[in-house]
Amino acid sequence: MSESLAVVIVTYNRADLLGETLAALAAQTRAPDVVFVVDNASTDHTREVLDAAPLPDLVRIHLSENTGGAGGFHRGVAAAHAKGFDRIWLIDDDVLPAPDCLETLMAVDESCLISVREDRRGALIEKAATRFDLRSPLAIKPKTSMIETDYGTRAAMPPLVEVENVAFEGLLVRREVIEAIGLPDPAYFIFYDDVDFAVRARRSGYRIWAVRDAVLVRQLDFDQQHDLAGWKGYYMYRNLFVVHRRYGENALVRAKPWAIALAVVVLSPLRGGRGEARNVWRAVRDSRRLARLSPEAAPHSR
Repeated sequence: MSESLAVVIVTYNRADLLGETLAALAAQTRAPDVVFVVDNASTDHTREVLDAAPLPDLVRIHLSENTGGAGGFHRGVAAAHAKGFDRIWLIDDDVLPAPDCLETLMAVDESCLISVREDRRGALIEKAATRFDLRSPLAIKPKTSMIETDYGTRAAMPPLVEVENVAFEGLLVRREVIEAIGLPDPAYFIFYDDVDFAVRARRSGYRIWAVRDAVLVRQLDFDQQHDLAGWKGYYMYRNLFVVHRRYGENALVRAKPWAIALAVVVLSPLRGGRGEARNVWRAVRDSRRLARLSPEAAPHSR
């Protein structure tokens, strides 16, 4: 029996990129049954792009305020699950799936899958972790290995690679996963909501597989790591600390945010200056109140 498929896209002020993504979805060899677009209160011409979208089944969810990627995926996945779809594919508004991407994913009988990203030149840039260490307090960053560095090229990958975290740029899940672990947590706003979801899935017994031949082209460069002194830097630190507090496997790992914050402050004159130092101390403070999964993301909240 064929499974029904919903796509969830979150967008904010990227109308032209969104238009390319919608066109790529319309060209899939396995068309989605419906596409949910969550518009995070865009102020550009997003509505006009949606009006012209070449998709017969498009559900528009226009939010009155920007809830970030986390809030958008929370709303979109909740809507797709409520409509009863068997599988839900989460993507951003800046990626282009190859024409057979969805067909390739849907052919794999696993409950958690990711497509594998490359850049516009065809270089492998899949950063999903093959090892995400929440056990060792000595691991400065929990992501200690990833597909991009493990394999270098798509051709060097086996057909399936098990991963321990994901990005919401190509995650395909069955509805049973949502029922078991709940929804994406909107409290993250941006960054690490996808990591949180993957940790919950794995701790509930699901394995997550990267599908080598499911190609997803990322149109923008990864540049958020250069904004450690800006508003994005605050969320990167805060949400990294939330993951440690929620899922650290021992007391030392759960306390690691304090050590990271101290190290960042000491090194801030050589890195992000006072802005980064302020961000990291705000982050370590604010992460304490997010130490538990938000009630609206929990399985019983639907």
